[in-house]
Amino acid sequence: MHSLAVVVLVLLLAVVVITLCRRLRVPSLLAYLVSGFLVGPAVAGLVPQGEETALLGEIGIVFLMFTIGLEFSLSKLKAMQQLVFGVGLLQVALTMLLAGLVCYGLTGSADAAFALGGVLAMSSTAIVSRLLTEQREIGQPHGQLAIGVLLFQDIAVVPLLILLPALAGHPAQLWQDLGLAAVKVLVVLTLLLVFGQRLLRPWFHLVARQRSSELFMLNVLLVTLGVAWLTELSGLSLALGAFVAGMLISETEYRYQVEEDIRPFRDLLLGFFFMTVGMRLSLPVLTAHFGLVLLMVLLLVPVKLGVAYFVARLFKHRSMDAMRGALALAQGGEFGFVLLTLAMRLDLISAEIMQVAVAAVLISMLIAPFILLHGEAIARRLVRQDWTMQAFDLHHLLVQSMSKNEHVLICGYGRSGQALARLLDTEDIPFFALDMDPARVQEAAEAGDPVVFGDASKAEVLLAAGLLRAKVMVITFADTDAACHVLNSVQRLRTDLPVIVRTLDDGDIDRLRAAGADEVVPELLEGSLMLASQALMETGVPLARVLRRIRRVREERYGLFRGFFHGMDDIDSIEDETRIPRLQSVLLCEGAAAIGHSLHALRLEELGVSLKSMRSDHRRYFDLDPARLLKQGDVLVLLGNAEELARAEARILNG
Repeated sequence: MHSLAVVVLVLLLAVVVITLCRRLRVPSLLAYLVSGFLVGPAVAGLVPQGEETALLGEIGIVFLMFTIGLEFSLSKLKAMQQLVFGVGLLQVALTMLLAGLVCYGLTGSADAAFALGGVLAMSSTAIVSRLLTEQREIGQPHGQLAIGVLLFQDIAVVPLLILLPALAGHPAQLWQDLGLAAVKVLVVLTLLLVFGQRLLRPWFHLVARQRSSELFMLNVLLVTLGVAWLTELSGLSLALGAFVAGMLISETEYRYQVEEDIRPFRDLLLGFFFMTVGMRLSLPVLTAHFGLVLLMVLLLVPVKLGVAYFVARLFKHRSMDAMRGALALAQGGEFGFVLLTLAMRLDLISAEIMQVAVAAVLISMLIAPFILLHGEAIARRLVRQDWTMQAFDLHHLLVQSMSKNEHVLICGYGRSGQALARLLDTEDIPFFALDMDPARVQEAAEAGDPVVFGDASKAEVLLAAGLLRAKVMVITFADTDAACHVLNSVQRLRTDLPVIVRTLDDGDIDRLRAAGADEVVPELLEGSLMLASQALMETGVPLARVLRRIRRVREERYGLFRGFFHGMDDIDSIEDETRIPRLQSVLLCEGAAAIGHSLHALRLEELGVSLKSMRSDHRRYFDLDPARLLKQGDVLVLLGNAEELARAEARILNG
């Protein structure tokens, strides 16, 4: 077959498998493993194993370690030192000890047991960080626990990459090799971190001043691969050099630009590395050693889960948080493949053991997304006594919100939520906020803001936060899936509560409105309106005309704001606040006079009130049929001034 045809077939297979995995919400790196298995010698034999494919795979690991180095921050480590160097260190040490003892009993080799223990101690940073971010759990206690342990595992890879080559030497020279490796590391790191930092910053300044994105990208590749090559020349690993290169650049102002530029190369080459790992899978070997594969899966999932839970509880983490964090860590990781590849190249493990370990890690990574997606339900079954602590938290939240009545309930206390809170505070409007970032909640609470830690998608949390007493709810985070979860809870508990949702653009407006949002505010539109108003005023357009233009756009865009300034030529001329049009929701409770009558029969226009929308059967309607009959439980959203709204409410309820 023509070589180009092989490339096309491999790309086609990769695209199909990755698409399928994404639809199943399975990480794409597993798709690369499956693709490599299908195109490798075990199945189709389209791509032979060789030095060229192995080199490309190693370069993928180089870019992964480079990215880890970019994120390596001493200040970050200091802030999470208990999680990283406490929970993380003990988890890796205990897992390596238990797994190493079992593997020593199976292989009879201390070197192989050490290598396999290191492999099984690693978890998947790619899977866990991505799924925690997608589920908005990375800021929760169990998310912080998992990330802290993963950070130590990423750091632990570096000494393991140094120790494995030392173990591969002559047993009598082990300590000599370890000492020599330590000296090499010390010398190389000193040269790179001391002199490299002084050279790197001015060199990047010189390249950046040329204002060429192509040149900047070439320079990033040069630094990454060049430093990795230098460490390999000194007898150390390519991955260690890439990690150091990332650390060097992380201290410069070019860190974020480099991270964006390097991502396409990293993802593509890292995917090729996983394909080369998948190529090593052999069906006959897996069939012959199925028992060993199952044993390693048990070491990875239940045993690793128990170790992580025990260590987290030892450091006084709540049982529910400890269990959910342990569930997030109970799988193998991509660095396990790196260590396996190095151990096999150094003849520390046999090809059969390599096959067994790769299969076990792969199986654990396949089931990891499903464990993470249902982590809370699994943890509740495994840790039933934690309900007492949850009840205590809800009681604390209830006590905090008891003083609030007719308040604005803010879901999300990020920048948008805090800006809204400050504006409400200037108008002496009470508010209460929920947020999922414990650090932000602690800082805001210490400053005196009424904000508590809580998941707004849970009905019991909303009730404890005073949902039934709130006047309006504002969802400030631009996450459509999470906002829909919150809206579903609100629809079950209180259908008459006006809910305003923030989103990034117009793409999810219909979905959010169908879920129960009264209004959706897209940042893109509001930003463009502010740009337009400033541009119009700079070109000499009078302020009054600019305000009218912006008002018309908003009236056309926001259904609830149509007619908001009707009959007013100049907003500065308003003196009587009772004459300012406002919105009011009227619930048709049992016995309301309007029940059974049509909208037309209410004759609200006679009172100077306009009907903006209506909520019925948990749905929001804007285009209303005058002949529509009203029933108990319907909510009418009216626009008018205070006096007009009072008369309209009296007519609707009393006749």
